Amino acid sequence: MKLSTRLFSAITLVVSTHIGIASAATDVDALKKQFMAEQIKQGFSQQEIEAFLNESTYTQEVIDAITKPWEAKPWHQYYPIFLTEKRLAKGLEFWHENADTIAKAADKFNVDPQIIVAIIGIETFYGGYMGNYRVQDALYTLGFYYAPRATFFRSEYGNLMSLIKEEKLDNASLKGSYAGAMGFGQFIPSSYRHYSVDFSGDGRRDLLTSKADAIGSVANYFHQHGWQRGAPVALPLNHTDNKAPKARVWTKERLHYRASDILAPTLSLASAQDIDVSQQALLVKLEQPEADEYWLGLKNFYVITRYNRSPLYAMAVYQFSEQLKAQYNAK
Repeated sequence: MKLSTRLFSAITLVVSTHIGIASAATDVDALKKQFMAEQIKQGFSQQEIEAFLNESTYTQEVIDAITKPWEAKPWHQYYPIFLTEKRLAKGLEFWHENADTIAKAADKFNVDPQIIVAIIGIETFYGGYMGNYRVQDALYTLGFYYAPRATFFRSEYGNLMSLIKEEKLDNASLKGSYAGAMGFGQFIPSSYRHYSVDFSGDGRRDLLTSKADAIGSVANYFHQHGWQRGAPVALPLNHTDNKAPKARVWTKERLHYRASDILAPTLSLASAQDIDVSQQALLVKLEQPEADEYWLGLKNFYVITRYNRSPLYAMAVYQFSEQLKAQYNAK
């Protein structure tokens, strides 16, 4: 009997779909076996790893969120989300309430206090929005079902296992961002393990409920990544030509330009000042409705991007920190 073209196509689609599902399932199974082997090397038993995997649930909302990040917006739509009077008022309140702890952390880790306050404000509105995703499920979903960054998130999923054990965290109630970031400063598991500090002195590294630990840990993170206290972060530029600048706009790569590679007669500092043009720098472009803005990002700007790779994020943190400093010092 000869099949109609339409019926043959329908059967082909069904078969192809089932093959695709089977192939995907096989890939996930292979990744789980690989994950188990890696975790056994970390000292976990096969029973512990299987239980952790079985307790994890795929969450489609996580995939939806990571494919539509806020950082994909142009600057003129991005910054109004974060640079608000409400966030500024809350930041000043947080700074005044925790002034001694913030000053102590700034001095110990040689970090500007306003950057500590700005990070916690941008990340969680000072603990107001720490995330509603179950961290284990978020990292499981991204580690096994999000191909673009599966290796990274699978590593974080493994770090989460270790973190829960080391810090005796209540995994059932552990909530965070869609990317598995937790606490006041939104540390992913590997950052929690490597950069968090017990700044309260109670014997625990608690980034979930301890403001002191969160403040000290954010300061330590910036210190470990090379923050230079008192050094400039970013400088606005004048662009007097319709042509694109000679230097390429920064796209998250390692620093490779010097300031002298970026500055030119048609792309100069907006305010005349002496700077070391041999220092490493990057070129930032901010999309505005009328015309793009250009900024010279310096080493401290790059350090902010170690927290979040987006140049828009780094600029929002920097500009917010400047607002905080001006208002705090005025009172």
